[in-house]
Amino acid sequence: MIRILLFAELEEAIGQREIELTKTNEQLSVGAIRKILAADYPKLKGISRAMVAVNEEFAEDKQLVHEGDLVAFIPPVSGG
Repeated sequence: MIRILLFAELEEAIGQREIELTKTNEQLSVGAIRKILAADYPKLKGISRAMVAVNEEFAEDKQLVHEGDLVAFIPPVSGG
């Protein structure tokens, strides 16, 4: 299982902060997880622009994620 954390507008879009991803039979990259979430949760429109951290370290889409990892999606901050 991979734990997914969503913050700010992403959490608000689907009404939950944490998702458990059990599709871990194969190695998944951050980019693949991003695509899975976008397909499974169409309301996550901002997922493509979100920064990602794996186990509390910023990650790129090509980084592989393993069973037991924590992946956080953090949307860009806006303000004035």
